[in-house]
Amino acid sequence: MRLALIALAILGLPLSVYAHPETPTEATYVGNEGIMVSDGHTKILFDPLYPKGFGVYQMVPEDIRFAMMTGEAPYDNVDAIFVSHMHPDHFSVDEVIKYLETNTETHLYAPTQALEWMQEETDPGNPIFSRVTGIPLERLDHPTQITFKTMEIDVVRIPHAGWPGRADISNLVWRVTLEDSQTVMHMGDADPRDEHYLPHDEHWQAKRTDTAFPPYWFFTAGDGPALLNGRLNAEAAIGVHVPIEVPADLIASGADYLHVPGETRTLTKTETEEAE
Repeated sequence: MRLALIALAILGLPLSVYAHPETPTEATYVGNEGIMVSDGHTKILFDPLYPKGFGVYQMVPEDIRFAMMTGEAPYDNVDAIFVSHMHPDHFSVDEVIKYLETNTETHLYAPTQALEWMQEETDPGNPIFSRVTGIPLERLDHPTQITFKTMEIDVVRIPHAGWPGRADISNLVWRVTLEDSQTVMHMGDADPRDEHYLPHDEHWQAKRTDTAFPPYWFFTAGDGPALLNGRLNAEAAIGVHVPIEVPADLIASGADYLHVPGETRTLTKTETEEAE
């Protein structure tokens, strides 16, 4: 392997081409919209800690929650957590603060609303805030781009489902490209109406998403199916936020979805990216 790495260096190719040849990119479901994505080098979490399922949605099992909070494998060495919005089935302010105090290398990306709530619940001088990035986007603002370690991160604010209700809630759609060049999208509780996505068409078309994780209603409601098959420029989609009692129309749709905490999916890159 050492000779191979030397050869790559001579050719001027990135070492990541060879660094993890046998490690697939995998998504692990932890509950509701909580997902861990890892490519063998980079590891990220979306909406992993939340206090309520309202008796409707899957809670994170205690053994998975404990492993995340204490940094036990496979939930160790997490590079970043991404929060879609601050509703209690997506975000636990107390647990996120504790998590960052315990896992001192993890960075948090969240709506500014969540950051301000954290600042109310702990000393604003808490060292964790050096690893917290608040996103202050308003509806129709131009998407924000961030580079962190080997990740390319794009984020845009899309209204919460039920628009124009809950218009005050900042719901963020995250698009993250990992070191192996796979791109995943986490949509939070995005509303499935094209009027929210059309103004950002250039953003969606700028990069192909290998796997999107939309809330399950995108497979059955509004413009959701058309968005997944066109506007969002996604190769594949796996539903989340699925109720404990799976809706009949979701089953009938034939869509893939995550429902049992701990289950996994192996993610693949698009043919275009693989050819490159």
